[in-house]
Amino acid sequence: MSKSFSCCIFLSLYVQTRNMKKHTFEKNFAICGLTGWCMEIIFTSLASFRKKDLTLTGNTSIWMFPIYGMASIIGEIYPLLQKFPLLFRGGIYGAGILSFEYFSGRLLKKHKLCPWDYSKAKLNVNGLIRLDYFPLWMGAGLIFEQILCKKK
Repeated sequence: MSKSFSCCIFLSLYVQTRNMKKHTFEKNFAICGLTGWCMEIIFTSLASFRKKDLTLTGNTSIWMFPIYGMASIIGEIYPLLQKFPLLFRGGIYGAGILSFEYFSGRLLKKHKLCPWDYSKAKLNVNGLIRLDYFPLWMGAGLIFEQILCKKK
């Protein structure tokens, strides 16, 4: 296991267990940022695996922390969505994440800071999002929901 991945896991668990009673928006932001970083490192390391590179090197960018951190909004809107079926909630989260990825990507691209470029993918929109990633973002949203909205 890489040192950066171990560090991400440790920091995420530390932030989650600091205050188990009630997370503030800021704590949820940190939890989502760290969790997103870890998920991205795991996801990007799969490309190494496909290339038969057993170092399984994954990567991310410092810019991704606040982008993933914004998933903390899921904790705020969950009370409005909790009565809806899982797939519906996942669809709402997936659409929200894709939208935020698009607009944050546009802002970063404008300043030549965007760490991703999906231009070569078939289902890309302006190189900023991939529509074929929608199911992955649905799943990520539901993971964030589980982390942020633990039932007592």
